[in-house]
Amino acid sequence: MLTNIHLIGGEKGGVGKSMVARLLAQYLIDQSIPFLGFDTDKSHGALMRFYAGYASPVVIDNYESLDAIVEAAAEKPERRILVDLAAQTQAGLTQWMDDSQLLEVAPELGLYIRYWHVMDSGRDSVDLLKTLLDRYGTRLNYVLVLNQLRGDDFGILDKSGQKRRALDLGASVITIKRLQDASMLKIDASSSSFWAVANRGDSDAGGFGVLERQRVRAWLKNSFEQIATLGV
Repeated sequence: MLTNIHLIGGEKGGVGKSMVARLLAQYLIDQSIPFLGFDTDKSHGALMRFYAGYASPVVIDNYESLDAIVEAAAEKPERRILVDLAAQTQAGLTQWMDDSQLLEVAPELGLYIRYWHVMDSGRDSVDLLKTLLDRYGTRLNYVLVLNQLRGDDFGILDKSGQKRRALDLGASVITIKRLQDASMLKIDASSSSFWAVANRGDSDAGGFGVLERQRVRAWLKNSFEQIATLGV
């Protein structure tokens, strides 16, 4: 049995990496799939905040801390490993992976490592994707997450040729629709999980109106349908 390690990254701040990590965590919970999360954000890690019962902190520049990710994977092969990578952590992660020859020994360790590259529609995300593909080539399994955080026009990505290149390397592509900013801010301000907001009754609405909760439910349903296509 292969253990699935999901690295949720993208390097650029503000593209929605932690939101995607939370969506994946909630999807695994809803599907009764066991998982363990690791949070690299020292100041305000989303997994530690919203899914504390499933997550532990990890220090990106400490090899023993990073080694714990692989140890956890080996301990229970049926359990998914979810790593929420904070912005500007790629260099430390790459150094650890290279020094440990992780991608080379992953097959014999029974590890299937998948990197989720979370993108907005800007040029920076495309340039970072190119850097990622240049660095790892065929050694890594990719998911391009097109997050409609600030718009749904990914023309820069399409014209760059990097999407085609990723697909040729076996990458999967999913799209996360934009949730209204006011709703997302309200969810975070209340320290609520996505599930809690979507499933609250009228007597425990927490400031969310009937239609607002319905929009969150529709957004979750669409996001989960996208994740389901990946066979996580």
